[in-house]
Amino acid sequence: MRRLILLRHAKTEREAPSGKDRDRRLDERGIKDAAEMGRWLARHDCDRGLALVSTATRAQETWHLMAPDLRNVQVEHVPALYGADPSELLELVHETSVQDPKQLLIVAHNPGLHEFALGLIVGGDRDGREALATNLPTAGAAIIDFAIDDWSGARFHGGKLESFISPKLLRESSGSD
Repeated sequence: MRRLILLRHAKTEREAPSGKDRDRRLDERGIKDAAEMGRWLARHDCDRGLALVSTATRAQETWHLMAPDLRNVQVEHVPALYGADPSELLELVHETSVQDPKQLLIVAHNPGLHEFALGLIVGGDRDGREALATNLPTAGAAIIDFAIDDWSGARFHGGKLESFISPKLLRESSGSD
C-alpha cells in the first residue's frame, strides 16, 4: 500500500514584483492556510515519507509553513514540478521507487496537479471526488491510496481517493466560515 498526497500551493499575490509567475508569493490568507494544512496533515497521520516540492516561490513558501508539523518528511526541491502535466507528474512519482517512501507528498501547481489527481482516482470517497471534480483549490489536498508494492506500480485510474480537504472545507467543518 502506498499513499500519495497531492497538495496545491496556498493562495498567492496576483503578480510578483519581478513580473515573473515563478516569483509570486503567498498572500496573507495563503500563509494562514498553508500552516493550517500542515497541522491537519500531521493530525491525520500524513507526517512521514517524502515530499517533492516545486521550486516556484509560492510552493516553497507553502512547504516552509507546513514543514514544522511534518518533521518526519524528507524533502526534495524539484524544478520540473513547475508546469508539469499529468504524464510528467506520474514519471516523477515512478522515480521515487528508488527511495521507496510509503507516503509521498507533492506540492505543486494547477492545472497539472488537478488533472493528475482526476486521472489517478478510480474510486473512494464519493463526496471528495465530487468536490475535487470541479477544482483543486489553493492549499487543497487530495489523498490517494494505491494497492501497490512500490511507486513504479502507480498508474492512471489505479488509485482510491481516501479524502479531499481544503482550507475552506476545514473552516466549514469548524463553523468559522
